[in-house]
Amino acid sequence: QVQLVESGGGLVQAGGSLRLSCAASGLTFSNYVMGWFRQAPGKERELVATISWGGVRTSYADSVKGRFTISRDNTKNTVYLQMNSLKPEDTAVYYCTAPLGRTVVTGRKSDYWGQGTQVIVSS
Repeated sequence: QVQLVESGGGLVQAGGSLRLSCAASGLTFSNYVMGWFRQAPGKERELVATISWGGVRTSYADSVKGRFTISRDNTKNTVYLQMNSLKPEDTAVYYCTAPLGRTVVTGRKSDYWGQGTQVIVSS
């Protein structure tokens, strides 16, 4: 049974930092590209960042480029999202995901998802 468990969310002032973690089990973690999405109240779920199997290739939404960094540790089956210079508009529930197809982050409901971790950025 695949499980993705996020942690590290919380309340932070604008300009602050948080590091989210997503611990994976029940899958061969190093065989999966991984991604982080976020969903703010009343908005669609938004792709934030993706990372390749070995961590060499990453991609980011324009809204977080230069502020967020995705990374992974395949020895710990964990993917991270370092968030710096946080803004109130970063407030959302953050989800990590592993695609069923392993190779491309799709955001489909049928993919593997964690339960989410809340990030609130106060102004």
